[in-house]
Amino acid sequence: MSVFHELKLKALDGQELPLAPLKGKVVLVVNVASKCGLTPQYAALETLYQKYKDQGFSVLGLPCNQFAGQEPGSQEEIQAFCSLNYGVTFPLGGKLDVNGPHRHRLYQMLAGEGAEFPGDITWNFEKFLVGKDGRVLARFSPSTLPDDAKVVSAIEKALP
Repeated sequence: MSVFHELKLKALDGQELPLAPLKGKVVLVVNVASKCGLTPQYAALETLYQKYKDQGFSVLGLPCNQFAGQEPGSQEEIQAFCSLNYGVTFPLGGKLDVNGPHRHRLYQMLAGEGAEFPGDITWNFEKFLVGKDGRVLARFSPSTLPDDAKVVSAIEKALP
């Protein structure tokens, strides 16, 4: 099993969120925030999820408060915000650090030393496309919208 699929996160509700069930799926991992100029990307992420979920695709949203304090809410507030404002149904993890000395193991794998696409996360809504085997296939900047042709093409290429 890949390092990606061995990881266990916490979900927003405090339950364990193992990544093992995502084995065999294509996953777009996104660090998210509720009070960011890029927050409307939630809508496009949900649309992508709905369009491709039956073909083995998932979005994994991971709240992070490391960029200008733009995710200050409690787990419950984040869940309510995402559901009420954007109808989010894809999995959301609990808050975690994507950079710095407390960088979560997932982000060490995605962007740390020795990663396929190394380097600090630059802002909210940076995206990593993870293949069915747990390998990182692509990295997209925060300003690249989820429905950008580059993102959609990479997802479609990874799905078959």
